[in-house]
Amino acid sequence: MNSFKKIALAMVAAMTLGTIVATPASAAVMTVAVDLAGTANTTASAIATPAALPVPADNTVDAADALKFVATVDVGTSVSVSATNATIVSALHTTAAPVSATSGSSSLTIATGTGTTATFYVYTKTTAIGSVVITNQGTTLTYYVQGTAGKINTLTVSAPTAGAAGTKQDISVTATDTFGNKVSAKSITATVFASTAVMDTATVTTGATLSDFGVAKFVATLPATGTRSLITFSPTTSSDATTADVVGLPARALAPFAEITVRDLVAELAAEKVAKDAAIAAKAVADKALADALAKATADAAAAKVAADAALAAAVKVEADKAAVAAKVAADALVAKDAQIAKLTADNAAALKSIKDAFNKLARQWNAKNPKAKVTLVK
Repeated sequence: MNSFKKIALAMVAAMTLGTIVATPASAAVMTVAVDLAGTANTTASAIATPAALPVPADNTVDAADALKFVATVDVGTSVSVSATNATIVSALHTTAAPVSATSGSSSLTIATGTGTTATFYVYTKTTAIGSVVITNQGTTLTYYVQGTAGKINTLTVSAPTAGAAGTKQDISVTATDTFGNKVSAKSITATVFASTAVMDTATVTTGATLSDFGVAKFVATLPATGTRSLITFSPTTSSDATTADVVGLPARALAPFAEITVRDLVAELAAEKVAKDAAIAAKAVADKALADALAKATADAAAAKVAADAALAAAVKVEADKAAVAAKVAADALVAKDAQIAKLTADNAAALKSIKDAFNKLARQWNAKNPKAKVTLVK
């Protein structure tokens, strides 16, 4: 009995020891600190409150426009990061190691080695909301960023190419930064060249709603006379626009223009009427010439037909005459032949009769002398 108890106690001890060995120490849960230029951000983990980041309009990614992430993890582990609508870099710009708006990637893996922290930075060139997903040992944290548009770098104009004199024409001017993001709430000024149009308002602010974001809508009244309207556009406030081209980024385009051909509809209508009348007159002349040519062609064809019919009739008569002569010759020849045959027949009959008569005469003489050897007379 004591031996059985010792064996049972030994088994329990072994099982307990095995359980203790198999259970590892609890892994530390990853924590992440986020800041922008030294100011902590505690709201970027919610999509409704993304971290606002200036786009790197100077083509350098520095502390002012890159969100800094410091992940604290277990020693010797790795941190994986992936970004959408954003870019990850492992360091900020320095003169010795430049980091531009083309640097970085959408994913990065950082091995901590003997340390417990992984540091990286995220910047964006778009005003669309981007996400940053950080993973370590089964823990995943997501943060959100959104770019704020830079200064106006490009103005583009959409205007009709032509319009009737005295009519109102809609013109749209779109303001974008160096990365193509639309810029809202900025004043744009229209300048008319040589009084070739009248603007409803000379300055318009770019819209901030979904339908007109970044777009300033102008209305121009074309002059009653003239050939064209020329209108230029520019930022009203110079500080709202970039002041110099940045190496590596698109050049500025801050003075576009709209050129609208002014159409004089009355003059165009009169010119079209003159052209139409001339075309009608030309058509009448052409129609008469065609009719005359058709009539002449018809007459010529009729005359040609008469001549052809006469020629055909003459040819037919000639052939008929020839045929009649040939028929008469043939008939005369046939009559002559028949007469010749008749004569020959009569001559033959007379000669035959003469021969028969001579034979019969001789036969009678023979028969008279030779009654026992009479010759039959020929009939």
